[in-house]
Amino acid sequence: MSEQLRPVQTITVPSEDLLESLRPLPEGIRAGVWDLAGEPQGLDYGEIDAVVLPYAAGRNWRQALDRVPGLKMIQAQTTGYDGLPELVAPGVAIASAAGVHAAGTAELALTLMLASLRGIDDAVRNAQSGTWSSSRYPGLADRRVLMVGVGGIGAAIARRLEPFEVELTRVGTRARTDEHGTVHGTEELVELARTAEVLVVITPLTGETRHLIGREVLAALPDGSLVVNVARGPVVDTDALTAEVLSGRLHAALDVVEPEPLPADHPLWKAPNAIITPHVGGNTEAFVPRIQKLLKEQVGRLARGEEPENLVRRGPWA
Repeated sequence: MSEQLRPVQTITVPSEDLLESLRPLPEGIRAGVWDLAGEPQGLDYGEIDAVVLPYAAGRNWRQALDRVPGLKMIQAQTTGYDGLPELVAPGVAIASAAGVHAAGTAELALTLMLASLRGIDDAVRNAQSGTWSSSRYPGLADRRVLMVGVGGIGAAIARRLEPFEVELTRVGTRARTDEHGTVHGTEELVELARTAEVLVVITPLTGETRHLIGREVLAALPDGSLVVNVARGPVVDTDALTAEVLSGRLHAALDVVEPEPLPADHPLWKAPNAIITPHVGGNTEAFVPRIQKLLKEQVGRLARGEEPENLVRRGPWA
């Protein structure tokens, strides 16, 4: 195959384990190891076409990536790609790990809903003091759930909600009908929030979705409603949510916050009606074989000169 049909012929991955999972490499692809902190192993900066980013976020990546003069593509290990376009030149392709984290994030979304709505957080606190306190909690069955985000993870959450007999309303960037029914547009959010008992946020962070769940949406939610965020912290106005939670009017179950990590003295930590997990939605043992499978597929496509999956910016494949 002509080299012109294969924009990417070399790639780095952040660990030896990931490199080993790609072996045997397809013909025409060379690979090295680079965690963006030290020096690349197996390839020189001038040889690198594509870089698989480390899983954990790093704000020094820009400085490292600037050392690669011929960079053509970066591959994230996360579903979200906010912040990545700012790291590289406009002509560099960006691919996400969409699909890899769907099951893990969806199961955490359900876990957060159930833990809050069944009072598991209260039970854990009571167990520490040996207190037997039997109370009636809302539960998930028959709740009116408003979900903001209809991508792959949103679809995975929707499937897992089906056995719980909820009334699900979905919101996307624009109103439409898909194979699962009606999708409302974000311009309807305030009105839809007026009857929602659970608000689930799983939309990507973009310029349009930053603080999409702001004071007006939160104020529209009925007293006692639960806000679940498994998307990105800045999609929700943290100050506005904190005020509603501290007043006792709303409950929150959050895997993501703004800022991250949440400062140790932030009042949400001690709010009895808030559950906080440290951004672990997709970080389960299922992640490793799933990311290995995705990267192996990506390398195969690159070797064949095919467009990679999950491109959020096309770069050489435009």
